[in-house]
Amino acid sequence: MIERILYIGFDQLHAKYGVLKSADAKKDVIALIQSEPMTTGKNWHPERLYFLISSARHFAQELKEKGFKVEYIKASSTTAGLDQLSKKYKGAEIFAAEPSSHRLFQSFSEYGVKFVENDFFLTSRSLFAKWADEQKSYLMENFYRKQRVRLNILMDKAKPLGGAWNFDKENRLPPPKNYRWPKYLTHSPDQIDLEVAKELGHSPSTNWATTRAGALKQLDNFLKNHFANFGPYEDAITDENWALHHSLLSPYLNNGLLHPEEVIKAALKRFEKGDIPIASAEAFIRQIIGWREYVNGMYWYLGSEYRQKNGLHAKRELPQLFSDPSKTNMNCMKNTITDISNRAWVHHIPRLMILSNFALIAGINPQQFLQWMREVFIDATDWVMVPNVIGMGVHADGGIMMTKPYAAGGAYISRMSTHCKGCFFDPKKRTGDDACPFTTLYWDFLDRHRQQFQGNHRIAQQLFGLDRLKDLDEVRSRARDVLQKLDQGKL
Repeated sequence: MIERILYIGFDQLHAKYGVLKSADAKKDVIALIQSEPMTTGKNWHPERLYFLISSARHFAQELKEKGFKVEYIKASSTTAGLDQLSKKYKGAEIFAAEPSSHRLFQSFSEYGVKFVENDFFLTSRSLFAKWADEQKSYLMENFYRKQRVRLNILMDKAKPLGGAWNFDKENRLPPPKNYRWPKYLTHSPDQIDLEVAKELGHSPSTNWATTRAGALKQLDNFLKNHFANFGPYEDAITDENWALHHSLLSPYLNNGLLHPEEVIKAALKRFEKGDIPIASAEAFIRQIIGWREYVNGMYWYLGSEYRQKNGLHAKRELPQLFSDPSKTNMNCMKNTITDISNRAWVHHIPRLMILSNFALIAGINPQQFLQWMREVFIDATDWVMVPNVIGMGVHADGGIMMTKPYAAGGAYISRMSTHCKGCFFDPKKRTGDDACPFTTLYWDFLDRHRQQFQGNHRIAQQLFGLDRLKDLDEVRSRARDVLQKLDQGKL
């Protein structure tokens, strides 16, 4: 007799964590629900849908092969799917690991679902809240250092291994010239993949695995062929290679096929062989035990209303170029959005310093930009995107997470990428028809928000530079022209 219904979210696909830790094949039925809003509720990137759905179906199949009774249900909503299961298995209680979004957590709470702790992270929500309650400001660096000590990772007794907590200064190289980037894995579709692709009317790329075995191969490939050089070029952007030395593990970490603990253990084991520079090892590990854990913690700590913040009163409608890159002559925007269209992924610097930076300095509505970011990335979840966009990307929270806005002109993009070569716009110019929109809008952004940032010591040097501009009136005029063309889809 079935005593429990164990609900598995499409981001909790791991047999050793969450509600499955205590699963009993004789007494439990395992439920995965593909709801209509998941596929039709928004303008979801088809590659994202393919990855999430095919991964879930593979996981369901693997559980069946292990002897579990599994129900994979398509329903109008998640709770409608739970209704179906409750009628079929009368008297069975519904259990789930804590959902990863405020909306689903509230919905499940009201439905009466019994929760077990979400242990798909290394830091529980209560432990993070304890740390945050003790902070005057929520600096990720402070959290990260505490994580290093708590988890005893890259530590030499009480001191950080290598004598520094981070090696950022060593990890900011531009893309190298005449460099041979190692090839990344491709993943051939199986029967389940093909069925999902047919249902979605999508021709998937071969960039993403949809099984745990494939995710583990991706981890192994990164550690063997990319880990050593990950650090130096982690901020670089090149048209020559879409992934550089990035791990491409975020989709698997975010849907549960990989757990952060096993990724960290594998990385440390590889580092101990002695041929991985500390700068690369620390940079990769910080992304997981630092930034990833911090963002999830802040999502829950800041609450469900945080996503609505708009501290800079940005009101511009999301421009056409975000859905149609032909609407701009800016190589960086055109190439980045084309890359996203092709494979639902670009690494963290195009996300922050091209897409989010542009949304910030152009004054694009943060909620519209957030929704677009949620829709188009293969690794996007609510907990990922809300803090990353509202807090870090467009500074809509007024500085709760980040002490300064991540605004930059064309010079940064020119230094760190190959996009500016052959572009119509000149990153060195802030006025004139061929002035780079990033450069023009950067100075115009500082001018527009001068009063708001006046007391911020971290942006004092930029404001000092603004005060020295002799062509500020021309910059303002050029900015008005740029924004008008942006709205018209003619930039």
